[in-house]
Amino acid sequence: MRTEEEPAATDREGRDATRRWPRRTRTSSRGSRKKRPWWHETLMLAGVALVLALLVKTFLIQAFSIPSGSMENTLQKDDRVLVDKLTPWFGAKPHRGEVVVFSAPDGWSEELPEQSSTVPQGVQKALSFIGLMPSAEEKHLIKRVIGVGGDTITCTAGEPVKVNGTPLNEPYLHPDATPCDDAPVGTVKVPEGQLWVMGDHRNDSADSRAHRNAPGQGFVPVKNVIGRAVAIAWPLSRWDTLPVPDTSRR
Repeated sequence: MRTEEEPAATDREGRDATRRWPRRTRTSSRGSRKKRPWWHETLMLAGVALVLALLVKTFLIQAFSIPSGSMENTLQKDDRVLVDKLTPWFGAKPHRGEVVVFSAPDGWSEELPEQSSTVPQGVQKALSFIGLMPSAEEKHLIKRVIGVGGDTITCTAGEPVKVNGTPLNEPYLHPDATPCDDAPVGTVKVPEGQLWVMGDHRNDSADSRAHRNAPGQGFVPVKNVIGRAVAIAWPLSRWDTLPVPDTSRR
């Protein structure tokens, strides 16, 4: 309580500072922000998801369908495999023993079976655009790399495949297949920048041996390789990884 001798505290304008003055609230000149409609948020999320899917398809992983039985029993017809597309961007080259997906070289396209699918064409095109399904127009094959540039491959009847004179241990071969009996080619040298590829179901595979009279003499350019198959994604009952086997003869 003030006494008569004590002057009241005043502010700069001379008002009694002991009285409570109503506090002014600051209002935004922009007004309150309106909440976006739910479909705006949905479209934005769908757009982000689409961009991410396209980036994954282009640079990381893409799904491909197995068109034939040439890779049995490692891969079955109509299996869906995931292919690593990232490592080639960093200059990685295919290695012996890897299962690779590649664009069919000249003279190989006639070996591609007709694509059949129960999925409507429009749906397949949409899913293939973002990498969830293979495209019906794409001409891709899948085989195992047996030799790389500079290797000498020997494939004669009654003997195992030899690379640079060393017989291969091929645990992935189909139980009913022989290494070279059905299509012996003798000895070939793989040019630099090329690959020699063969199917695991050797007796049912139109691979490098079957295309010696093609323009590329059966070799596959490294530039045609899209990536290495790393896993079976579909059907779920066959989900498994595809490690590179040790093919050295023990």
